[in-house]
Amino acid sequence: MADEFIKGLGIFTGAGLAWMVLAGWYRTSSFESTKQLIEPVQAESLTLFDTIGVTLLDAFLWFAILGPLTFWVLIPAGREAKRAIDDRRAQ
Repeated sequence: MADEFIKGLGIFTGAGLAWMVLAGWYRTSSFESTKQLIEPVQAESLTLFDTIGVTLLDAFLWFAILGPLTFWVLIPAGREAKRAIDDRRAQ
């Protein structure tokens, strides 16, 4: 159980840090604004590398959400369901 927790925590912190770095680059036009990290991306002058960065921005956000959810909820729930099915078959 501890290995699932640390895997989920590692995914959450790693992907979250990567998302924050990319959001700081692409979603913050000014540090005086109140919408830091959540502004829309200025898409009029994106290069190929900017497009890759914006794509990774969305990918890291979903990875930071779904990765820990998988290790903290889905895998333990699947193991419990398998254990319950095996116990029921043994009876």
